[in-house]
Amino acid sequence: DVVNQLVATGQFTIIKQPLGFMKILQWIFAIFAFSTCGSYSGMFKMSVECKNRSESDLSIEVEFEYPFRLHQVYFDAPTCKGESPERLFLIGDYSSSAEFFVTVGVFSFLYSMAALSVYVFILEKYREGCKGAQIDFVVTSVFTFFWLVASSAWAKGLSDVKAATDPDKVLLLIEACDEPENRCREVHDPVVSGLNTSVAFGFLNLILWGGNLWFVFKETGWMAAFGGTYAPSQEKAPAPESFGQEGYGQEGYAQQGDAYAGTQGGYQPDYGQGGYTEGGGDYQQGGYEQQPTSFANQM
Repeated sequence: DVVNQLVATGQFTIIKQPLGFMKILQWIFAIFAFSTCGSYSGMFKMSVECKNRSESDLSIEVEFEYPFRLHQVYFDAPTCKGESPERLFLIGDYSSSAEFFVTVGVFSFLYSMAALSVYVFILEKYREGCKGAQIDFVVTSVFTFFWLVASSAWAKGLSDVKAATDPDKVLLLIEACDEPENRCREVHDPVVSGLNTSVAFGFLNLILWGGNLWFVFKETGWMAAFGGTYAPSQEKAPAPESFGQEGYGQEGYAQQGDAYAGTQGGYQPDYGQGGYTEGGGDYQQGGYEQQPTSFANQM
């Protein structure tokens, strides 16, 4: 009954949309990524044929596995000197990059499953206030960065693992192979196709998580701000009405104009009532008209 109720209340149409469909792909490919790396075990064989055939060992098997702490992997090789076999260890510890890659894959798997459950059953709360989408966008960005770092680090680590488990290079560790009368050769190379696949799935997850950023970003509501519909506050950009009233309307320009256009002793535009005299700046009647009259009499 509980399962039927969940199915009845679920919005499975989100799976057909890019937002939900991408989460399904992330969930699947995360499984492929960490399983192909975390479950790996390999083996290679070598042959050491001594001058004294009774001391030879034609089938030296060396097994290694995740997390690739090769410095702990050892094997016994003949000395071809009538002595007991010597114990040799491989070189390198590549567990950090491998374990980080698997950890990112496991947490990506868990988050994809949780996010997909939110999409299906509580999509309304996810979109309410855009808070859920914003958190989803931040987490998706973090996982995108982690996949970039983990895939790159594991690709480099895998290259080192291949070099450290190359039978031709491991034979150089055996002292008996330095003698020309002894014959050393590889019998079987390790199969690392599964590890190559894990690196490919890692970069594929990087593409999926990076591409999913766009679909999650559209749910955040931040597109409105980038689209130019964001309205700044009135304190930063005052409206034109308040600009006219407080700037140059009543308090600004009008007060400055009172010194020139006021009615209490300011500048008078009526030229016919007064003129300028030598004694000062007062305007008196007839001052401006008498000078042209006397000038005409002199003429």
